[in-house]
Amino acid sequence: MNREYHRWHSPRLGRDMELLVFGHAGAKVLVFPTRDGRFWEYETIGLVGSLAPKLAAGQLQLFCVDGLYAESLGNPHCPPAARLRRQAQFEDYLLHEVMPLLAARNPHPCTIAHGCSLGAWQAVNIAFRHPHLFAKVAAFSGRYDLTLAVEHFSDLFDGHYDDAVYFNTPSHFLPGLGCAWRLGHLQRMEVVLAVGEADPFLGNNRHLGRLLAEKAIPHALHVWSGRAHQGRAWRQMAPLYL
Repeated sequence: MNREYHRWHSPRLGRDMELLVFGHAGAKVLVFPTRDGRFWEYETIGLVGSLAPKLAAGQLQLFCVDGLYAESLGNPHCPPAARLRRQAQFEDYLLHEVMPLLAARNPHPCTIAHGCSLGAWQAVNIAFRHPHLFAKVAAFSGRYDLTLAVEHFSDLFDGHYDDAVYFNTPSHFLPGLGCAWRLGHLQRMEVVLAVGEADPFLGNNRHLGRLLAEKAIPHALHVWSGRAHQGRAWRQMAPLYL
């Protein structure tokens, strides 16, 4: 199986960024790590292995990026507004540096946003904000409202709320979305959500599903038995939903 390591200095982030590519052809998958995960996480927790038959057959090509959580949403030394500015810089890096790499390496028309846990939020957030760039989003065990405190998962904005929070919270901005162009692209997108029945974010996933239905956005919400917020479940989900 093809495996590539890429590193370059990002002018938008002012630092070197790394990523891994797996596979040689097929639908392009932009893969986000979990909250504290790095670009190698998808491989080390066995998700690349679970997709090995599809990768070898040229059905998928994975582009596994860093999440930059410690410098953005998870930086306790910065106020929430500064964390969100760093998240905006990260999105610029993805849109103007990583996405062109995907296009240059692979001409396949389908691009999928994908992630687990906080990576699921990253995937849904970028796909819903820029739906013309993605044909599908596959999100596992995600929380799509980062102001929502559940179990040991805290409000990542510490009670702060402004337009930047609103426009980075899919379950907040979706109800007010009236742009026909954006809605049209969302209604052509394949949206797949998967979560465990004992997972802390089950209610938020169901809420997002209702919002998608209200906007006539086709989607599938798969509720797994037990607690699926873990690598064992994600390794089973990936071959089914990607």
